This record gives sequence, C-alpha cells and structure tokens, in this order.
Amino acid sequence: MKHVAATLEVQPVAGALGAAVTGIDLAAVAEAAQLEGLRQALADHLVVFLPDQHLSLDDLERITDLLGGRDVTPYVEPVEGRPCVIRVIKEPGDVLNFANAWHTDLSYLAEPPSFTLLHAWEVPPAGGDTIWANQYLAYERLSEGLKQVLGGLEAVHSAGMAYGTGGFLDKVKGLTSMAIAPSPDAYAERVHPVVLHHPVTGRPALYVNPVYTTRFAGWTQQESQALLSHLWAAAVNENLTCRLRWARHTLAIWDNRCTMHNALNDYSGVRREMYRTSVTGSTPRAWSGTL
Repeated sequence: MKHVAATLEVQPVAGALGAAVTGIDLAAVAEAAQLEGLRQALADHLVVFLPDQHLSLDDLERITDLLGGRDVTPYVEPVEGRPCVIRVIKEPGDVLNFANAWHTDLSYLAEPPSFTLLHAWEVPPAGGDTIWANQYLAYERLSEGLKQVLGGLEAVHSAGMAYGTGGFLDKVKGLTSMAIAPSPDAYAERVHPVVLHHPVTGRPALYVNPVYTTRFAGWTQQESQALLSHLWAAAVNENLTCRLRWARHTLAIWDNRCTMHNALNDYSGVRREMYRTSVTGSTPRAWSGTL
C-alpha cells in the first residue's frame, strides 16, 4: 500500500477562505480516520485544493464515502454504472459550461449535500477558474438590524428555474454537452432557514442563492426580490472570495453549508472535463443566535 502522510501541509490561498493542501495521497487512503486532518482544514478554510491527486473514479467514490457517503445529483445523467458520479464537461464547440452562476449545490433538496468533490481530468490552458465566497463572512458583515430580520425568516428553494421542464437548461440544451435531464419534478419546493447553524463549527452562515432560492416563505416573489437581491450581492462581494486556477489532477472539496461558488465561462474552443461527487448532508437548522 502507498504511504499516507500523517501530517498535512495547509497553506491559505486568500484572506477570506480557501487553502492548498499537500502531504497526502488520497489514492492511498482507506480509512476515515486518515481524513481527520482534511476535515479540520475544511472546517477552518471552507474549501481546499489538493494538487496532483491521481485518482480513478473508484478512488473518488471511496473518498466520498469516507467523508460521509455518496449522494445522488438530480436532473443530471450520471456516469454509466456510477449513479453518484457526474461528468462535468465542456467540449470545444460548446457555448455554455456547467454551473456558471453563483449558487450552493443542491440547496433545493430536503437534505442538501455537506461537501462537493470535483476532480480535474482535462483543463484549458487559460480560463475556466472557479470562485468561492464565504457565507459566514457574508452574514457577519450584515447590519445588526438586518440580522434580526433574517433570524426569523425561511426561504423557498427549488430546482425548477434551472432544471424544470421548460426551464433555463432545457431551453439551452443544444449549447452544452452536459447530460442534463430536465423534469417537472424539479419544480418541487423546499423551505430552509435563511441563516443556518453549521452542524460542525456552530457558526451562522447566510443560506440563500440566486439559482435555487425563489422567495421568502410566506412572502410573494415580488415582495422578496429586493431583499434577496441585496443579500445575493452582499454574499459574493469580492472581498469574501477565493479563486482556483485549475490544473490537471487537482481535487477541490468545498463545504456547501457555508459557501457559494461560480464556475467561470471565460474560455472557448478548448475542452474541460471533470468528475463530481457529493457527500450526504442533513436538514439545515436555523441559527439560534448563540455559538
């Protein structure tokens, strides 16, 4: 068996969030206890980047299991024989890429995933970066008055705008090679707290995003729009972000409970291929007001 380093090297990449992690070969990891240092790095930095991880899809699934178990991604056809793995692809002739908008993965589910893993197999020579934003800081920087208002609010999340039959991705499916599977089921709605209590760190995080959050519970969409737009703009202020310049074999892992992210579509005529899994999560709990 390959050697697994006992001590990780964790180097922050930005002031708000993000760290490069070296000193571990995930292809050689066989037990959950070997990932404790990685879990701590995620708790501290929210998103971690591990370069030079030569992983097969079997390896990717195993690491996902060791972090908490595999979850299914609805409305995207999975890799054949691997129901919890999706291929994130942009071919040279494609106009659109996948996930080119600020969002939190699968927030429309009753139990959204805790972590996402994304492994790079082929990357463009320039462009195609991903940006993350720290939602702890997004909440922390709001006024005390607005925090009091948000503490009593819940928001409605739905995949319908993106994945519903007749939704955005259904209308543009000829512009992408992604195996999107639009469905009327995507219009189902889930209600989550606007400010969640992170189950590991105990910290409050803003939990609304412009792709899946449609309105506040008990409010109309029109009534909700101004405040939601304000929150979305505050949540992705450039001072709250970090950015990854992908390289082949880089693995990124991020915490969906306290981040948003955006995959930039600033490259054309070249290929980008990645494989993604999600780690099972739990029902979001509302922030109680105390650590």
